[in-house]
Amino acid sequence: MIKTIVILQRNGYSYTIYSRMVNFMKIITCNIFFFLLFMISTLANGAPADETKPLLLIHFMPWYSAPPVSSSWGWHWTMNHFNPDAVDGNGKRDIASHYYPLTGPYDSMDPDILEYQVLLMKLSGIDGVLVDWYGTGNLWDYPAINQRTLALFDYIDKAGLTFAIVYEDQTLPNLIRQNVISEDEKYVQGKNDMLYLQNTWFQKEAHLKIDDRPVLLNFGPQFFYSSSEWQDLFSVLSTPPLFFTEDNRVAPAAVGAFSWPPMWKSSANGILTQSSLKEYLDQFSKKSAAWEYRISSAFPGFHDIYKEAGVSEGYGFLDADNGSTFQLTLDQALSDNPHIIQLVTWNDYGEGTIIEPTEETGYLYLEMVQKLKKTVVDPTFQPLTRHLRMPLQHFQARKDHRNDRQINATLDQVFELFVEMKLDEAEALLKTITKVDESSEGFQLTECDLDNYPNPFNHNTTITYNVPKPAQVNITIYNATGRKIIELLDETRDSGRHSIEWDASQLSSGIYMYCLKVGDVIRVKKCLLAR
Repeated sequence: MIKTIVILQRNGYSYTIYSRMVNFMKIITCNIFFFLLFMISTLANGAPADETKPLLLIHFMPWYSAPPVSSSWGWHWTMNHFNPDAVDGNGKRDIASHYYPLTGPYDSMDPDILEYQVLLMKLSGIDGVLVDWYGTGNLWDYPAINQRTLALFDYIDKAGLTFAIVYEDQTLPNLIRQNVISEDEKYVQGKNDMLYLQNTWFQKEAHLKIDDRPVLLNFGPQFFYSSSEWQDLFSVLSTPPLFFTEDNRVAPAAVGAFSWPPMWKSSANGILTQSSLKEYLDQFSKKSAAWEYRISSAFPGFHDIYKEAGVSEGYGFLDADNGSTFQLTLDQALSDNPHIIQLVTWNDYGEGTIIEPTEETGYLYLEMVQKLKKTVVDPTFQPLTRHLRMPLQHFQARKDHRNDRQINATLDQVFELFVEMKLDEAEALLKTITKVDESSEGFQLTECDLDNYPNPFNHNTTITYNVPKPAQVNITIYNATGRKIIELLDETRDSGRHSIEWDASQLSSGIYMYCLKVGDVIRVKKCLLAR
């Protein structure tokens, strides 16, 4: 395996981006080596993306603990209130969230989960992750978060993605209050955290660098408020990071700031209106226009579980509006012409800002990211929407065949093929293992004369379909994970156009699939139940 180093220029700033190549020459002079390696990289991967376009980075939470990887359920699934060991009639565990991952609640150390997540990122067009990191202090789950960040980095590297840290300086006062460190040791602890970042990640090839400086974000500041404090922390580093704070730039230590869901602008009834959101985004765009480096954020909505869990009164509610909020914030972020668009978040289930596929939203947000990648950022980007369903099949195959060495070796090959964007080969090889049933296979077929109205719908919707000749017709409803919900029809129908009403009043909101089987032909479409 040979890594190629490709330096891209964007508005005068250089990004260091790494890609992988295989089976290249072993002996060649240095100058010719790097020249040919770059040319082969270009030919193998297609024309490079427009270098003036932003990187798409996802804000990632590495803090989930769950059996059997861990001995017990972590706080982020329970919040000391919910009981994930309790399972309802639909097979769903009782977790601290309004949303439910397609994989079920997971452990962030699970290699199968990490593989699934980075494949989804790769196939949706996400360039890398911004990891929420709690430092090196020995308190609560901080060591576990660090351990899971290390595990994530390994899979980010394997997938050819990039990586940077979002440092949580709120950990310092917690360490002081719990007598882990003294007030006098706060700067020592902060500098130790910085040195750990430098020695562990900053020097890695996969770590994001702009103009040869490692990128570092701070979720705050929430403890070190002054620029001089940050400059003191950075004094132990060989190269100061390209540093960004939240909302407002802490200059001169910070070169810029990043936007975040402005839940503090929620009204008295706890609702963040679209007008207040737009006002915040416009204000951030104006003030960030003068900064040399820019990060703008896009987010799908906000619906936290804190009040229900008894943690706090909550921060408010921002309606996702069936993807409209995500599109609004994406469009605004693009208009800022930033170096980075931060997608907030991959998996903050507690606050409900999830882009990772869930039973409630399906693949909606990743499909939107994929569309952005293809139409705006990189027209040569190859993956299609159907490819987004394959990491879940890959993940389930890992679980179903955990003790079969041969099948897992094949799944290793599938992973590598996806990473190398050999999509047809990866799909064909995956199908030899998964042997998906007709309902699952239908999700990958092209659409025919099948529709429903209204869509989205509140309680009832009418499914219309065409039968080309008399045949046995079956219509079955599945949820976003492929679990069968109800069989609406299984009868012979004459040729012509037909319709059937589906009463979904007893179901929860979310993405559903309706599968039509006419003889040997299967077609599937999705609909949104929105209450």
